[in-house]
Amino acid sequence: MKILFLVYHGFSDVSGISKKIHYQVKGLRENGHEVHLCSYGFAENGHRCRYIDDEVLADYGTGMMAGLRQRTEYDRLYDYCKLNGIELVYARCFQNANPWLIRFFRRLKELGIHAVTEIPTYPYDQEFVGFGWKARWGLKIDQLFRNQLARQMDAMVTFSDADKIFGRRTIRISNGVDFDSIPLHTAENRNTPSLNLIGVAEVHYWHGFDRLIAGIGEYYKKGGKRDVRFHIVGGVADSEMHDSMHAKGFAELIEKYGIAGHVVFHGQLFGRQLDDVFNQCQFAIGSLGRHRSGISVIKTLKNREYATRGIPFIYSEHDSDFDHQPYVVKALADESPIDIQQIIDYMDRFTMQPAEIRKTVEHLTWKIQMQRVIDEL
Repeated sequence: MKILFLVYHGFSDVSGISKKIHYQVKGLRENGHEVHLCSYGFAENGHRCRYIDDEVLADYGTGMMAGLRQRTEYDRLYDYCKLNGIELVYARCFQNANPWLIRFFRRLKELGIHAVTEIPTYPYDQEFVGFGWKARWGLKIDQLFRNQLARQMDAMVTFSDADKIFGRRTIRISNGVDFDSIPLHTAENRNTPSLNLIGVAEVHYWHGFDRLIAGIGEYYKKGGKRDVRFHIVGGVADSEMHDSMHAKGFAELIEKYGIAGHVVFHGQLFGRQLDDVFNQCQFAIGSLGRHRSGISVIKTLKNREYATRGIPFIYSEHDSDFDHQPYVVKALADESPIDIQQIIDYMDRFTMQPAEIRKTVEHLTWKIQMQRVIDEL
């Protein structure tokens, strides 16, 4: 099948989302499909451009009108699909439903071209609470038109348990993993009395890392003796460092409990540098605050990446792939500090090897997950 994988943004070497998209494309290709990746970004001369496989499809120029054109002009993309025999457009939702996008997909349907839209997180409206006016205005536009856009789709792809999204049937899959890109955890200091925790994310309030920091503070407040350190890898916005409407700020919690030496901010890392930090740690931190954005069921990419590395981890949402695995600690979906002593006791008894953990997610490769979409169509 000839597939166009449509993304409404560009890519970054340190972005987990960017890596995920490329792994999805790889998974489709491993199943024998011809896949072309369409993205949007800036050329070296500063022009806004739409690309197909790194080749410029449309150059919109610069300035405000260029930004408007890239949101409304889909004629050249339509022509590309028509002239190149595209059979399926797999689009990734960017909360950008509008009349021009609806027209584009309606015209594709008239040609007999199938289309699906992946909703990375559902529901997503509450994620915008407290955001600036520009983001909230964009969401309002999306809310006006997303049902109409969904009607142009064969189905909506979701990582939730929803049967329908915006009135359209869903294809339910799991976030996948790429075994070639994720090395096995070596746990260099697994038997040390110290406990090193790692959380990898472009940090938002729904990751709930403040609950983990508060947990470390409460552990020492109650007389805890073990050396516990939390390694945060990824960008941390000022809104997370300081108190907000969503959660207590990291800086305020660290100062309150006097635990500056127990929280380490590494910034964005990838490749060998990321692997080195992982191998200093014995336990990983998933999302601890999805309830803050109204989500109780989700199959996050991070849980799968942790399992592929072979490191035990904690999270608070419902994830049917991991809820009953022996290498998982489930946290309550509330605002209580995480019980660090519980994690210490768990790790003191833990004997599973990284390769054993990794083996449990062999069925979650992107090759298998993406082919499920094709099969259901």
